[in-house]
Amino acid sequence: MSIRLGGALKELRIHLCQTSQQSAGVREFIQKNYVKIKKDNPKFPILIRECSGVQPRVWARYDRGYEFSESLCDLSCEQVMNVIGRISTK
Repeated sequence: MSIRLGGALKELRIHLCQTSQQSAGVREFIQKNYVKIKKDNPKFPILIRECSGVQPRVWARYDRGYEFSESLCDLSCEQVMNVIGRISTK
């Protein structure tokens, strides 16, 4: 599945822990999908932030500084892809 980023969405930030079980699906998502998404959206800022013990979460920044975030705790790789696909079309 390919995701096109842009339009009202201006930036995507993904926060995760390098070792926690809660972030396992997010780590798998990044390993399997990040390169393809970045190739499909080469100029779009996608920020990956790792921090020990942090709860996995995606942050989306839209026009006029509006930000939205959603938890990625205990989600599978496919569920993470669905969340990102959904927030990219808001």
